[in-house]
Amino acid sequence: MPVAEAPAVQLHRATLPNGLRVLVVPDPSTPVVGVAVHVDVGFRSEPEGRTGFAHLFEHLMFQGSESLEKLAHFRHVQGSGGMFNGSTHQDYTDYFEVLPAAALERALFLEADRLRAPRLTVENLRNQVDVVKEEIRLNVLNRPYGGFPWILLPPVLYDTFPNAHNGYGDFSELELASLDDAAAFFDTYYAPGNAQVTVAGDLDVDETLRLVEKHFGDIPARPAPVRASFGEPLPVGERRRFVSDAHAPLPALALGYRLPDPGTDLPGYLGHALLGSVLGDGEAARLQRRLVHADGLVTDVSASAGLMGALDARDPDMFTITAVHPAAVDPDRVLAAVDEELDRLAADGPTAGELARLVARWSAGLHQENDRVMYRMLGLAPASSCSAAPRSAPSCRRSSRPSHPSRCAPPPPACARRAAGYCCSSPRAPRARRRDRRGFRHTPQYRSPQ
Repeated sequence: MPVAEAPAVQLHRATLPNGLRVLVVPDPSTPVVGVAVHVDVGFRSEPEGRTGFAHLFEHLMFQGSESLEKLAHFRHVQGSGGMFNGSTHQDYTDYFEVLPAAALERALFLEADRLRAPRLTVENLRNQVDVVKEEIRLNVLNRPYGGFPWILLPPVLYDTFPNAHNGYGDFSELELASLDDAAAFFDTYYAPGNAQVTVAGDLDVDETLRLVEKHFGDIPARPAPVRASFGEPLPVGERRRFVSDAHAPLPALALGYRLPDPGTDLPGYLGHALLGSVLGDGEAARLQRRLVHADGLVTDVSASAGLMGALDARDPDMFTITAVHPAAVDPDRVLAAVDEELDRLAADGPTAGELARLVARWSAGLHQENDRVMYRMLGLAPASSCSAAPRSAPSCRRSSRPSHPSRCAPPPPACARRAAGYCCSSPRAPRARRRDRRGFRHTPQYRSPQ
């Protein structure tokens, strides 16, 4: 029986006089609408001495706005039967909500009101500094492998502050944050010309554009900041670092490799996305078969392109391999086995059977991801937040797997580890091997009212 092809997605774009980019995507198959605001600033843009400020400011955006007292945003969304959240990434911050289609104008009003003027007060700032510190304790300091590898790996692979620093932030620097800092950050980065509004779901395009203009159109225009380049040279050689983790029951290691720039070498980047799946996607993946089942060197292993997901950040970004191994296993044995598998892939490439398996897994994964309006909407985030592509191009943020892996570039040889870092996290730091040697798969999110 022939399978009917899905209808083409209709993308309707507009730009308001104040510079705000608008993307409207009708989807009559669902009775809900999603509204997302993506701002082109992430933790790589925060200034030295203020680590964690981009994530802290994300929290502040939920503390009331020009027309709404604190917690009113929560009540309006949840009272409509909707959900909401936000997240901070390397190069962008997003705010999103999904509600019944009849509540579209309410969602647009809520998002416009805080983009126009969030309620920045000393009380809100001090409260949210405490909330973020507690989030760090919960997600990093007091859990096994906290911050591994997204906090621990970048300072090994990178040298510059924007790429290497901890995006969650240092307690002492979070406590120094002032109201003037918050106001300056908002004025600089939350200009309408530095943001995009995406609306997707059961909607009428013309009416939606009218409502967007009604609620966002009177936000005063401000100069959009010049987008900085965070590029830096490749490491000269392999780098290593050992970190002690009192909560970790077993040692773990993470490998980081510099990825090609998706803006100038998309085939090379997608080749690494394919490489991650060949190495670590499912029980039949090469590192699973070799390291877990055949050699018994590790208890768990994974591989992926992008510190926070494929095509989620502009250059530079990294390809990561992480593994948890018994204390009796020398990590160099794990590294040697990984190198052998990379050399084998570089020489022979993936087999036809592997490609067929990955096509099936990726297809199923994309259908599963895109079954929810929220993921379909967030998958249309501005490409300017994840690559060097023009601002007007749609994003592949959530639906980021290449559609035909056999057309991707071949994986890199093991010698690419000259541009790699290696980080080992263990219950106690090793006494031998004190050589200098490098995820944020976790995304800090605002989950509940505080």
